Amino acid sequence: MDIDLPVSIKPLDVEINGPGQYRHAETVQDLVGMLMGGRWPKGGANYHTALWRSMEAIEWYVDGETARVAFVEAAHEAGLHVLPDDMAEMKKAS
Repeated sequence: MDIDLPVSIKPLDVEINGPGQYRHAETVQDLVGMLMGGRWPKGGANYHTALWRSMEAIEWYVDGETARVAFVEAAHEAGLHVLPDDMAEMKKAS
């Protein structure tokens, strides 16, 4: 039986669909969906690292937190807000 088990992460929300429009993720598979879903603003070096780390987590059952950290770095590189990670910064700005 070849079943892909979801790789859980600390939940996050990414402002990927436009200002104030967040998409939720609870698994590494959710992260890959956002990275490859056609709405990612640009694919820099951190984007490729995030995609690689996500695939490692899914295929080789590497800790999902590594993929999550890489994803957040890629989101920041692309100018996207990530909640709850950016909450303190967003509160300071308002």
